[in-house]
Amino acid sequence: MKNIRELFVLLQIAIVVALAGCSRQDEGSGTALEKKREAQRITLTPQSVKDIGLECVAADIQPLKKEIVIAAKLTVHQDHEAQVGTMVQGRVSKVLVNLGDHVQLGQELMHIEGVEIGEIKSGFIKAKAHLTFAEAALRRQQSLIEQSVGAQKSLLEAQAEFEKARAEFTAEDQRIHSIGLTDEDVEKSVVNSSANSVESHIGGILPIKAPIAGVVVERNVVIGQLVDPSTTAFKIINTSVLWVDGQVHEGDVSALRGRPQVTVVVPPVSRTAIRAQLLYVGETVDQQTRMVKVRAAVQNSGQMLKPGLFAEMHIPFGDEVKGIVIREESLIKDGSERYVFVALNDTTFEKRAVVPGWVLGELVEAKTGLSRGEKVVTKGSFMLKSELKKETFGEGE
Repeated sequence: MKNIRELFVLLQIAIVVALAGCSRQDEGSGTALEKKREAQRITLTPQSVKDIGLECVAADIQPLKKEIVIAAKLTVHQDHEAQVGTMVQGRVSKVLVNLGDHVQLGQELMHIEGVEIGEIKSGFIKAKAHLTFAEAALRRQQSLIEQSVGAQKSLLEAQAEFEKARAEFTAEDQRIHSIGLTDEDVEKSVVNSSANSVESHIGGILPIKAPIAGVVVERNVVIGQLVDPSTTAFKIINTSVLWVDGQVHEGDVSALRGRPQVTVVVPPVSRTAIRAQLLYVGETVDQQTRMVKVRAAVQNSGQMLKPGLFAEMHIPFGDEVKGIVIREESLIKDGSERYVFVALNDTTFEKRAVVPGWVLGELVEAKTGLSRGEKVVTKGSFMLKSELKKETFGEGE
């Protein structure tokens, strides 16, 4: 019996010792956790906060539309691009524009002079004169018939000559317009020829005009150069509307049903999202990359976007959900770490690890790490990062 009592006492002593050890261990763990938390905090003076210019924005819950983000590139809209040349052979007598000049539709770009141009103009003038003469002769014969003094044979001959002259004039009219001359240019040629003035020698000069309004991005001619239909003298582009070309994986093509409206971000210019209309979804899948080509169009009213710039195309898909969002500038990426600074009060800030989710223009979803209403540092977060590292290195020493 005595042995049993002694055994019972020893067991009680062992339990007390074990509980005491656990208590000390828990106390140590709590201290370590508190120290870790303190190591993630930084306290500044009010003046330092003011000097740095710290700004905070409360984390908020907003509707989130899931989206696919793909790499894209801005290109020239093919309907707003023109290569300018000549339909006839000639020698450049005058160049009226330079690289980078803004031109309007119908503006003269250069003059070329050549024998063929003079022959075309001469043929038109002759055909027009012949038509005028034949028309007058026909009217005269019709008048004589009405007065019963004309011959039916003469009327038929005049009618045939008129039809022949009209056919020749139509052919010459089409020919002269095919080389780029307008009705106004043709009329000037006829007037100069009729006046027999000293200006009539310019009949062999052909003005080459801009087929679209835009900017001259190529000039490939100089005065005295011989040009022909194979020569591209100028290239003009209009960037008021640009194409955005990208590629989506074959598994994401289902998100493109119904041609949804997309947004485009051009990081070299701005992080602001631009609304764009999806124009084209490729009919085939690239056999090597398993990608499908997509194309959208964006308005470029401010002319800030340039062909060749890389961009991001954001394509929405799925149902709308709600989540906590922060500004993208708040999120710090340091190696594999993703974190923000949360303002605990006016001068104390805590480093808080977050798991980012969807990126929506200038906003980022914070899947974990933040609660609604917590004040997240936006402007000045990188200064806090530097200050926190200074303190951490100091403790290590």
